[in-house]
Amino acid sequence: MNNSISKEFFIQASKVIPGGVNSPVRACGSVGGEPIFIDRAHGSTLYDVDGNSYIDYVGSWGPMILGHRHPGVIKALEDVLQRGTSFGAPTAMETELASLVIEMVPSVEKIRMVNSGTEATMSALRLARGFTGRDIIIKFDGCYHGHADTLLVAAGSGVATLGIPGSPGVPESVIKNTLSIRYNDMDAFTRVMDEMGDKVAAVIVEPIAGNMGMVMPVAGFHETLRELSTKHGALLIFDEVMTGFRVDRASAQGLLGIVPDISCFGKIIGGGLPVGAYGGRGDIMDHIAPGGPVYQAGTLSGNPLAMAAGIATLKTLARPGFYESMDKLTHRLVQGLIHAASQAGIDFCAAHAGSMAGFFFTKGPVENFDDAKKSDLQRFASFYKGMLERGIYLAPSQFEALFVSAAHTEDDIDKTLEAASDTMKDIV
Repeated sequence: MNNSISKEFFIQASKVIPGGVNSPVRACGSVGGEPIFIDRAHGSTLYDVDGNSYIDYVGSWGPMILGHRHPGVIKALEDVLQRGTSFGAPTAMETELASLVIEMVPSVEKIRMVNSGTEATMSALRLARGFTGRDIIIKFDGCYHGHADTLLVAAGSGVATLGIPGSPGVPESVIKNTLSIRYNDMDAFTRVMDEMGDKVAAVIVEPIAGNMGMVMPVAGFHETLRELSTKHGALLIFDEVMTGFRVDRASAQGLLGIVPDISCFGKIIGGGLPVGAYGGRGDIMDHIAPGGPVYQAGTLSGNPLAMAAGIATLKTLARPGFYESMDKLTHRLVQGLIHAASQAGIDFCAAHAGSMAGFFFTKGPVENFDDAKKSDLQRFASFYKGMLERGIYLAPSQFEALFVSAAHTEDDIDKTLEAASDTMKDIV
């Protein structure tokens, strides 16, 4: 695989951008490589600046559930571009997208648009503290909720990829009210709530973890979070930035049958453009300014381009049979990866929820961040490189999920599994 132009682009980028990238995991350092620079994309395929093509399972880290350059999304963006790109004033599209989310996710009665997943979770926590009059936040090891200071405690995703526990620049005083508990550990959560539940403002969790690799909740975990949050007067926040409209029409909460107080969204609701949102019970959301005392604002919030792309995307997702088809295709991919590893005699486990999937080079089961860190990272790096050489684009980190889009075909899955089988044999 020729990547000489990408190498030159990375050298130039490193002179003017810290680390040569605008988000750390893109640097590919954890897999011992350098980034490829993308020129364009269409459907399920990426094309780099060196002319190589790849079947894409990153999907811009989740948003591209319809595939790249979906005609409906492109048409919606073209229509808006004829009218303007940003107004800093209300548009009817903001109301339309908010109404679509509320229709699809029953726990959301009102919603506020923001510009990123980090902004959504940060704002949701401020709201929870303002609503309850309490300070303590409980999160879970390996769950990444953006890079706001209060949440960089035992975070997964890029923090885990870089092998650092948090981040310099975050004062101890800022995180003293953030407690992190092992994911899926109901006993530990119960002990903490018994001890200090009356001081907890909110419990924030990825309902299906995607930032320590994909980790499913064990039976009873979310039911315990819901029950004890209610008992002690704390708010339950589902961070659905990744899972929102990815794993089910009603998001992970619909799939799992849990009703959170506040939900955070991003990625898919912007159809590939920068966006975030947080919403929930009307009485809680009414505490946000200008109706209430909890301040939050954003110049580009509700940007018309993001709203148009989001509307086009959610309307497509609402069509009958969409999620059933995606689940079937993703199931075939995951089972094929498991079979390829088994044939090669490699310790491996994998799972999926809807069109979101993940795998680990360990026997499993993987139920928390400690389990995820048992994965053979060197073998993952070798697998990543082998798949890339064979035209398959995966996230360059063991601690990320993979995503199937509606643009992926059975032929794409065939080629991917053939590449996986060959690569597994090479890395034994």
